[in-house]
Amino acid sequence: EGAIADYSKAIEIDPNYANAYYNRGIAKKDLNDFEGAIADYSKAIEIDPNYAKSYYNRGVTKRKLKDLEGAIADYSKAIEIDPNNAKSYNNRGVAKSKLKDLEGAITDYSKAIEIDSNDASYFCNRGNAKRELKDLEGAISDYSKAIEIGPNDAFYFYIRGYAKADLKDLEGAIADYSKAIEIDPNYTAAYNNRGVIKRELKDLEGAIVDFDKAIEIDPNNATSYNNRGIAKRELKDFEGAIDDYCKTIEIDPNYTNAYNNRGNAKVDLKDLEGAIADYSKAIEIDPNYAICYNNRRTARSQIGDIDGAKSDELKYNQIIKKNGDGSNL
Repeated sequence: EGAIADYSKAIEIDPNYANAYYNRGIAKKDLNDFEGAIADYSKAIEIDPNYAKSYYNRGVTKRKLKDLEGAIADYSKAIEIDPNNAKSYNNRGVAKSKLKDLEGAITDYSKAIEIDSNDASYFCNRGNAKRELKDLEGAISDYSKAIEIGPNDAFYFYIRGYAKADLKDLEGAIADYSKAIEIDPNYTAAYNNRGVIKRELKDLEGAIVDFDKAIEIDPNNATSYNNRGIAKRELKDFEGAIDDYCKTIEIDPNYTNAYNNRGNAKVDLKDLEGAIADYSKAIEIDPNYAICYNNRRTARSQIGDIDGAKSDELKYNQIIKKNGDGSNL
């Protein structure tokens, strides 16, 4: 705030001092006064219409305020003034990605890389856009380049592992998650995701160890409790699974998949009424959760509620026809 006072004094002395407005805008942004920052960047631009950095930083601030179209316009103006600023292309790509203009984003990331091929984040961002477009091989290639530039960044290994998992290179995914954990031993998501892959590979005990570690690091990690519950159920530890699903729901009362999973474990224990209550709760939260209608149909049939079962079958088929299975897994 002392800096803001100094810049304000400079402006008072020289109201056409564009750099003072710009620097005051930076200080305001750092204090999360985004509207004030934008006003100062705009004043700097009014005084000097070719002030590329003001356009760039105004774009950054607009993106923080979720004004993605406005951010893109500012990045574009910054690029027009200074076509060799890789950051402007990269940030415009990020804004385009958020607007789902993934092809446009890739073009911008590629231009940023053309200007500066030593910034790992540009390759990672392009990889993310390619992954969203299901170009998994292309994404992995970009993540690998990011790792080459920044070999000590756990996230690059983590995200490459994610892409490898999507490609069903499960062993490769485990190797990348393990490397991410080696770099950052508190990387909760890497433990969780490695556990998911181990479960797919039927290493259920190993999966539970990873979920245990994720929970130890973050005791409020609802996803890891849910995933541990799935592994326990596959090991026939139905009571343990239910305990984990209960903890998931305690952390996140709207976690529909946990209600469905708890219902399945209750079916295993022959608690059909309890299972129906869980399926019903999941449906209450998400009325298009198709698999829950099917699961409730089965449970209702087993307790002789034929009308209820028929109603669930009808609703299940309607949702499947319109949306797919809506499994929410």
